[in-house]
Amino acid sequence: MKNILVPVGSSKNAVSHLQYAVDFAKAFGAKLYVVQVYNVYTKAGTMIKVDDILERESLEFLKSHVDKVDKKGVEVVIKTFKGKLVDTLELVCKSLDIDLIMIEPRTNSVKEEVYLGKTSGKIIKQTNIPALIVPEGYVFKPIVYILMALKSAVIKNHNALIPLKSIKDHFKSIVNLLLVKTPFYNEGDFDVDEELSTLITNTTKSENATTFQGVLEHYKDNDPDLLCVVRRKRGFFTKLWEKNTILKRDFHSSKLPVLVLSGLK
Repeated sequence: MKNILVPVGSSKNAVSHLQYAVDFAKAFGAKLYVVQVYNVYTKAGTMIKVDDILERESLEFLKSHVDKVDKKGVEVVIKTFKGKLVDTLELVCKSLDIDLIMIEPRTNSVKEEVYLGKTSGKIIKQTNIPALIVPEGYVFKPIVYILMALKSAVIKNHNALIPLKSIKDHFKSIVNLLLVKTPFYNEGDFDVDEELSTLITNTTKSENATTFQGVLEHYKDNDPDLLCVVRRKRGFFTKLWEKNTILKRDFHSSKLPVLVLSGLK
């Protein structure tokens, strides 16, 4: 894991989140890109200098945040980009060869009941970039136990496992697999291929309406330091992702980081 991207919003947790990102990057010897994406809607011929002003203010905003954290020798690069959030982030991640995007649960929302705000929810739902959701105020610590929840262990895109493998190898983590049999189960879904099996220590099978419900039932027993799920078109957060905002009452795992892998298929 060489390049990590941190989009910064205006939340009160931004500095704490950035410190976690620095500590995480330090552990992997990675470079940290701290970015802000802004957009401007104006009529032609008006506010000619607005782009320059916004870019300057955005850079100053990012610099003030970076100055508040202990960089611990990590190379931190600040950048601003103009454009639509999701499209711009995908282009940036591709051009900078980003391995992981690290996001806050609530970038701009001030509502206490919100787990994923509109901005962070949009990043998770509408991109295919491996992401780590870090709880507010969470302090970096080694990731010893990982719970990985899947409704299908069929893997066609083995590159999707790279972030999980990197974390496991670095921290010597124990990865416990939860296979959830849902009404959409297909024969062979629980056949764990060789590459995935090399990462797994223990496997539990459960039968629930959704993978999400299976996690709610089992994650406390596993007491993981990290929950790992897969981004699918109709996957783990299907029930939750009908809207970009996700409420804490609907997702009770708001106390531990969540690694969201790209689709395995």
